[in-house]
Amino acid sequence: MNILITGAYGFVGSNLSNHLKDHHSLWALDVTEQPSEAYSRYFSWKELNDIPWDDIDAVIHLAGKAHDVKPHGRDVARRVSTEYFDINTELTKKVFDKFLHSSAKQFIFFSSVKAATDTVVGEILTENVIPRPKGPYGESKIAAEEYIKVHGARYMVHGEEDKKIYILRPCMIHGPGNKGNLNLLYGVVKKGFPYPLGAFENKRSFTSIDNLTFVIEQLLEKNIPSGIYNISDDETLSTNELIHLMARVMDKSARIWNVSPKLISGLAKIGAIIHFSLNTERLQKLTENYMIYL
Repeated sequence: MNILITGAYGFVGSNLSNHLKDHHSLWALDVTEQPSEAYSRYFSWKELNDIPWDDIDAVIHLAGKAHDVKPHGRDVARRVSTEYFDINTELTKKVFDKFLHSSAKQFIFFSSVKAATDTVVGEILTENVIPRPKGPYGESKIAAEEYIKVHGARYMVHGEEDKKIYILRPCMIHGPGNKGNLNLLYGVVKKGFPYPLGAFENKRSFTSIDNLTFVIEQLLEKNIPSGIYNISDDETLSTNELIHLMARVMDKSARIWNVSPKLISGLAKIGAIIHFSLNTERLQKLTENYMIYL
C-alpha cells in the first residue's frame, strides 16, 4: 500500500514508520523533512494540493498540537488556544477533505481520550461516553472528530465498503522517543529525586507504542468496521507502581515521599496563581484515576 503519514517525524510517526516500512510504501507529510529511511517520498504542508492523492491507499493523520499543561500567562494562553484549533481542527479538515475526494480507501485519525473527557467520571472511560472535553486541546480534538463524523457519515454509519474511517482515542502513549510527562517522570527517577506525591493512590491506563502500531497494522490489513475506538494496554498502573518499575529497570531505589495531600493541593493552587511548574492541572494529571475500557 501507499500510505501517507502526516506528522511523520514525530514520536508516533517515527515508531510507526519503522514498523510499517518493510511491508508498505510510506509517504511523509510534515513541516520539514528529516533524515529517515522509512519514507520513500516527502511533502511539506505547502505542497498539500500537489500530493498525488489518487495514488494513495491510506492516510494516517498524526499531525497535531500536543496536550500542554505548562503554566501560561493570559495572553500566551489565548494564543496557544488558537493554535490548538488551527492545527488540531482546521488542519484535520483539510486533510480529511482531500481524502474524501481521492481514491484512498482508509483514513485513520489520531484523536485522544481527552476529546471525550478531561476527567473520568466513575473512573472508567468507555467508547459510548457523551464527550464533554475541557480545555482547548480536548475541544479542538472533538471538533475535528465531529467534522469527520458529519462529512464521512455514509462511510461510518452505513458501513459502505469503498472507504473506511477510524477515529482512535489513545490514552497516554509510552515508548522510545516519548517527550511527554512520562519522560519527565523518568528523568526524576533517573536523577534520584524524591517523588512527593506518594500519598495519592490512583490507577491509569497507558498505551505502549508497540501495541499502538499493532492496532494500526490490523486496521490497515483486516476488514475492521469504521468507528471510534479507545486504545490502551490491558494493565492499569498507579503512578507509584510506574515509578517502582522505572527504578527497577534503571537498578535504582524508588524514592517516594508520602507528603500530605492537603499540603500538596494547597501548593498546587498557589502554583496555578504564580505560574509555577506544579499547578492544579498538572497535579490532576499525575494523581487522577483515568482507566479506559475498550
